[in-house]
Amino acid sequence: MLSATLSQDGSIREGDAVGERFETIILIGRPAAGKSEVIDFLRKTGEAERARRFHIGPFSEIDDFPFVWEAFEIDDLLERLGQPRVFTTRDYYFKGEHLWNLFIERINLEFRKRLARDPDFMRRETVLVEFSRGGANGFGEAFAHLADEILGRAGIVYINVSYDESVRKNRRRFDPAQADSILYHSLPDEKMEFYYRTNDWERLSEGRKSGRIRIRGYDVPFAVFDNEPERTDDPAKLGPALEQVFATLWGLMPSSTAR
Repeated sequence: MLSATLSQDGSIREGDAVGERFETIILIGRPAAGKSEVIDFLRKTGEAERARRFHIGPFSEIDDFPFVWEAFEIDDLLERLGQPRVFTTRDYYFKGEHLWNLFIERINLEFRKRLARDPDFMRRETVLVEFSRGGANGFGEAFAHLADEILGRAGIVYINVSYDESVRKNRRRFDPAQADSILYHSLPDEKMEFYYRTNDWERLSEGRKSGRIRIRGYDVPFAVFDNEPERTDDPAKLGPALEQVFATLWGLMPSSTAR
């Protein structure tokens, strides 16, 4: 097994640290399930501790929410210029189901651009890919469009909350002054109902708390983080819970990817 090397300030040096950490984590769940709070907690955890407890050293994120928000803004600008809206109606419903796949392709494009700029960046950091999906085949459809470069090195963490808990937390986090922010964006109740009342995670995971999901020839490991009752609001509870979830996922990763 390759070993990470720590510098005197406790940070991870470049090189063989890749053998001790995840390369890519697909972080998913219902809206407001706790994905952004998990990322915020990881960001505030020291690098050496984060690597030791969670197998995550330096990391970056690719979240599809900025792409979704950009679609709203572009349509508003087009309308202001007297042109037809392309992606959404005036009340911000998407004009076609294909747009959800477009946002996954935007994730793929961002990942590939990073690789093109720096082919070795995965040796230095973990990439957290974050999105929510709803409907009878929402996650399955999203997985089917994820790039090979992501799936071939990824593990999935699903943050599990009920629809009612998702709605409660979605209402709680809304800050109209930061409606475009990852931590404080929120959906009206009617859109939560329309897009997210159901999802297909239980079917894809076959009700298991950990295991592997077959996606386009890849057996992608997954682990479930149960966040109801809520633990993302208390760092003292969140840290040990995440440590257990990431340890489970680490144990499922193929040796060529994680070890």
